[in-house]
Amino acid sequence: MPTAKELFTSLLNKSVQEMNAVEQHVLEHLSQREPISRDTQQDYAEKLTLGQRVADKVASFGGSWPFIGLFTLFLLLWIGGNTALLLMLHKKPVDPFPFILLNLFLSMLAAIQAPVIMMSQNRQTAHDRLEAEHDYEVNLKAELEIMALHQKLDELREQQWQQLLLLQQEQIHHLQAILEKLDSGADQPG
Repeated sequence: MPTAKELFTSLLNKSVQEMNAVEQHVLEHLSQREPISRDTQQDYAEKLTLGQRVADKVASFGGSWPFIGLFTLFLLLWIGGNTALLLMLHKKPVDPFPFILLNLFLSMLAAIQAPVIMMSQNRQTAHDRLEAEHDYEVNLKAELEIMALHQKLDELREQQWQQLLLLQQEQIHHLQAILEKLDSGADQPG
């Protein structure tokens, strides 16, 4: 009976030296009969720096409905306050129409928020890549386990065929012996 390592290298049709790091990792888990389970979420979170975590929080809040609601409220208050100062109180507003100061604030917000969101998206892509690697490892291990089970079933079926052939040969031998006895009994006068 081949070892697990020999079996799986034969199933992959590769030597251990020809395998990539992921395949070697899976082979190690297969030979030790341990599951490939890890929390990729936790692995990813442990590697984040403080700046990356802040960027993720900013991107998360910047792309949420509460942010949109608060930002809409801020814009309405800004525009309404400046318009009320001008129309009702006849005072010079802080930012008269066409609200150039508000446009400046919006441009600065967009200039800061866009790179932060892009950094967060890049990290999400890296996290997705880590998840995909883990899924590949699990799928490869499952496929190899299934292939090993198929091989074992084929071996068992082959053994059963051999046993069946031996049994059949024995039965044929016994039948021939019975026929010979019958033929020899029929030849003798009775």
